[in-house]
Amino acid sequence: MSSKRGDSSGGGSIVYESTRRRLTGKQAETVARLAEATVKVLRKQEFSGLTVRSVAAEAGVGTATAYTYFASKEHLVAEVFWRRLQNSSAPDGSGLDRTAHVLSVLRNIALLLADEPEVSAAVTNALLGSDPEVEHLRGRIGLEIHQRLASALDPNGEPEVLEALEMLYAGALLRAGIGYGTYAQIAGRLEASALLILEKS
Repeated sequence: MSSKRGDSSGGGSIVYESTRRRLTGKQAETVARLAEATVKVLRKQEFSGLTVRSVAAEAGVGTATAYTYFASKEHLVAEVFWRRLQNSSAPDGSGLDRTAHVLSVLRNIALLLADEPEVSAAVTNALLGSDPEVEHLRGRIGLEIHQRLASALDPNGEPEVLEALEMLYAGALLRAGIGYGTYAQIAGRLEASALLILEKS
């Protein structure tokens, strides 16, 4: 992933962090192009046919350059989902009760890739990868989802309910990714299942 933050050297310049290295603005643009190219390639073919080389060609950069930032195709696709998640705003819970707020958070996340089945299937496969970079991003993604759900639940904390909702979401993502329904269909089932958990808590 890539995110802006101030330079700790005191120079005040903007730098970027990634799973493998800190990036300058120009390098971060290259990473963004590779992420965008990954989506374009996936719209043409399935995840099994995706390669770092094909993404690099789509992005107009050398394969060696692509490997400077991404260790594998799984890493590329995990980056795509991380960016989608980071660029999505958590639903505003103002005026919503606890249950409605939680359901809106779950639906918002579940529908991030609803309009792109090829990309969503690739994300499921990629997030199961064992590369250290994928594991890192998987942890960041999990933490972001954890924080969004936690903020929608009782501020006093409901750890057992939170864990159940996280497991429910992970299972729903897997079912959608392996073709047991579209993301839109899974989102509806996810809400219904989450409602059962929330009504009993």
